[in-house]
Amino acid sequence: MDTDVAELGGLVRQAVATLSSSGDGAEIASALGVARQCLGSVAGKGSSGREQRALATLHAGLLQTLAASPTGGWLRLLPADQRLDLLHGCFLAASPRLAFLTMVDAIAAHSGGGGGHCVPILEQFLQEERMVRLLCEAGDAETLLADREVLLTRITALPDHSANKLQRANRPLFYPENYYPLLAREMLAALGRIHQSLRDGSDSSVSFLSQLLGKVCVQGHSDMVLQVLVPRLALLTQSDGVWQRICWRLVEDVPERWMESVVAGVVRATAGPEVLSRLLGSIVLKNKKAEFVLTHKFLLLQYHHKTCVLQNLLGYLAREKSGRCLLEEVLRRLLTAWGCRASVRHSPVEQQAYISRAITVCLGLLSPTQLEEQRTELLSLTLAGVECRLGSSLPRVRRLGMVVAECVSDRINAGPHPLNFQYEDDDETREVRSLCSPRPPSSWESPPQSHRSEDLQTDSGETPADGGSPGQTEQSGPESELDSDDELVPYDLSGDSELGEGSAPVYLTGCLEVLLNLESAGRVGATLNALERLVRRNPSAAREVGEELTKVLLHLEDRFATPGFEGLRQQAMVALAVTGTIPVIQYLTAEFYAVNYSLSQRLHILDVLALAAQELADPGLRAKGGDSAGEGGSPHPQLPDPPSADPSPGWRQIVEQRLQSKTRRFSKGVWIPGPQATANRFAPVAGHFFFPLINNYDRPQTVYDFLAEEPLVLGRLVHTLGLLVFLALHAPIAIHLGKALLGFTWALRYHPDTYVRQGTLFAMSSLLLSVPSDRLLEDVPDELLEARLWLTDVAESDSDDTCRRQALQSLVLLGNFQKKLAGLPE
Repeated sequence: MDTDVAELGGLVRQAVATLSSSGDGAEIASALGVARQCLGSVAGKGSSGREQRALATLHAGLLQTLAASPTGGWLRLLPADQRLDLLHGCFLAASPRLAFLTMVDAIAAHSGGGGGHCVPILEQFLQEERMVRLLCEAGDAETLLADREVLLTRITALPDHSANKLQRANRPLFYPENYYPLLAREMLAALGRIHQSLRDGSDSSVSFLSQLLGKVCVQGHSDMVLQVLVPRLALLTQSDGVWQRICWRLVEDVPERWMESVVAGVVRATAGPEVLSRLLGSIVLKNKKAEFVLTHKFLLLQYHHKTCVLQNLLGYLAREKSGRCLLEEVLRRLLTAWGCRASVRHSPVEQQAYISRAITVCLGLLSPTQLEEQRTELLSLTLAGVECRLGSSLPRVRRLGMVVAECVSDRINAGPHPLNFQYEDDDETREVRSLCSPRPPSSWESPPQSHRSEDLQTDSGETPADGGSPGQTEQSGPESELDSDDELVPYDLSGDSELGEGSAPVYLTGCLEVLLNLESAGRVGATLNALERLVRRNPSAAREVGEELTKVLLHLEDRFATPGFEGLRQQAMVALAVTGTIPVIQYLTAEFYAVNYSLSQRLHILDVLALAAQELADPGLRAKGGDSAGEGGSPHPQLPDPPSADPSPGWRQIVEQRLQSKTRRFSKGVWIPGPQATANRFAPVAGHFFFPLINNYDRPQTVYDFLAEEPLVLGRLVHTLGLLVFLALHAPIAIHLGKALLGFTWALRYHPDTYVRQGTLFAMSSLLLSVPSDRLLEDVPDELLEARLWLTDVAESDSDDTCRRQALQSLVLLGNFQKKLAGLPE
């Protein structure tokens, strides 16, 4: 045997010497044939490990000589039809590990002088499924650890090396989207050989494949690999216990530093908790890193996963039965984070919605017995979370809090009076409620569809607005005594009818009387339905009783549950504010900071001010409920011009006719009227809206500072002030409003509440849109520079997506001042 090994070593050295010195093509071809036979003889010899390593070293030198040969050297001496065949035979006859490393290193060192001829050989190497032999060979116990690390690096980095060195000459097979799926198929084939080996009673190891899977996933290619591996392994593990053990070992042997990428990728690529359980096994109980990823990071730190992924993960945790129930612990963690006041204030709304969905999925997966055992703890955590969420200024956060509280109360049987809130139903709330429905884990293989709808009752009753003709006075009875004068013809009352309970008054004073007395539900409803129309039809009467009627409406309570009460009251107050502007606005702005008002009344005042300002700035935004006739509300209606004594047309018409007769036109297109100009009625009264609200901010009349304690009111106030500044566009007072708003919002830039920060950014955008840029640069240049730094910081680091988007919009507006700002001293 030693003679054979020595003889092979001599042949290899002679072949290397021939390639280096010979100039005869036939001699070189013969040397390559000898080298091919030597390379193929390594596996067939039964020599010892030391002799095998010696031969491998000789063969490595031969392959490196073949790979590093320049294309202008001995290769050009070979016939063209034999060149590739001889080289292919030498490389493909060698050990797969040795051939692959040599070719990859040659390509990585390729600089145009050599190694380029290895590209088609490596491509054929991959196409002929020799990677399977390489993976199996690398998994053998005899393979040194250093060799494994080198193989891992070369296999996972092949697309990068080929792209960097070959550039435009790169082969499509080496592209990541083609290479990694091919690698996944080769890994499946290698796992198949391991499965067969275990069936035959032989020992095998998947440690190298586990390391390879981990390194590929951590480099960001998990989707391309697992989209091939997971569906096939899901089928193979359905009825084969050996395949299940192979999959479990494949995941368990992944190194700790790569475990997160593998586990997260498998969870995303798996369809259904049953499949996930067959692939991962009890990894969540055996590996601390996997437990942290699956029970903490996936649920509390990340929030971009789809609902179906969340269902698969929690369904998998529900199937893992041990001394402790993982799903119960997860639910307690989720409710603790859900009820944290700091989390509600600083976490993005999307993350809070994600946690809410996770909580309802857990409630649907836990059995009634499990929920009953921890009923007290769950109820206390839920109540704490509802309390802090109902105090949020964001409607979506409040709505999610109410929905989750209802789901918890419904599942834990909170008593004869479960929690029940009134909120506006939407797709998100319906989805969250549907996730709470009890289902077995096997049913969570696809995203659930919402089947439950609890729409709020928003229909408004229609009550006739008119109780009688405006020209007809009310009669005390149908049988009134006639006048004694016989010559007077009696008035025909046959078409009249008595005013019923649901009849509305025809004058504003009658409306005021009805709203003060509140004697009949039908009369109050009819009055509210007709009030806006009466205000717009009778502007002079509205100005007389406008302030008093506004006061009554502001304090009016929905004692009879009138359909559409809030909307009808708001429309009437807006009509009063538009018609009798200054007195009504002065009353509302003064009452906003007054004592003995609820938060809802203060918010209602801000809504009325905003809607009235919009209608004054643009009459086209007037509510649809008003009548089209007589709604102008002009204090001095324009009268028609008196007829002229001269019947001849006016001088303007005469000049126009002469111009038309002298003008020659070759063609005349369709005349399109331009937009009709309308006066901005808000500009003259903008100060009455704006300054009372901003001047009394730091001088509260109540002991309870509601603006500091209630971020919702403060945020709504900032939004309203920003809107008022925007509606004052092109008005002379806009610069004064803008400067005052900038100083007001400067202290609110880093407010802890998200809604207040959104309002501050909205006010900044309104300021940049409304105030002329030259006036800003002249009056507040330093503030603009500081505003840019603040907006940049918000766009980069704010936790709320809406705030980041608004900051980017404001930065775009500031970009219009780029050239002017560049000339300012820092």
